Amino acid sequence: MPMEGEPSSLAKIAQLFILSLAWGMQIWVTFISGFVLIRSVSRHTFGLVQSKIFPFYFSALIICAFLNLSIFACYHPRELLTGLETLQGSLYFICLLLAGINALGFSRATTAAMFRMQAIEQEHGLGGEVGLAARREAYQQLRERDPKYQAVRQTFFKNHGLSSLCNLVCLACNSVNLLCLALHISSV
Repeated sequence: MPMEGEPSSLAKIAQLFILSLAWGMQIWVTFISGFVLIRSVSRHTFGLVQSKIFPFYFSALIICAFLNLSIFACYHPRELLTGLETLQGSLYFICLLLAGINALGFSRATTAAMFRMQAIEQEHGLGGEVGLAARREAYQQLRERDPKYQAVRQTFFKNHGLSSLCNLVCLACNSVNLLCLALHISSV
């Protein structure tokens, strides 16, 4: 049931807190944790850690996006939306949709392909090295010699790329909504 008028202080705080939580989590997972991990642990350990973090991450994004959209919808009846409010509501919905697609589709497919890739790599003594540049030639030779590995690798990178794109669009949606909230704060 939409409520016209000014949102309560609690609703404003909840909206800002939830949106900030989602945005901060996205910045950390997207730009910091992966780069630190890939330089610190073996490739297979990196993949295992990511496979444990991503389901929680995407589930948390779904919850945050749902709550943000719900709070927004309660105080912005569709009939009274301005252009900017329509944009905000659309961005909350897009973020919810993309986080759901990632959680239920791309993330799972990426993880499954990664584990198949890792099994083949282990058969060839690969995966224990730290960093992406280590033993680059050995991975190149494996791709050239093993068509099954090359196919699984292509599946992995296709799903990983689509997952990353969804994640970046969701991050952009939350960034714009955070900017809109910041521009409407009457005092700091």
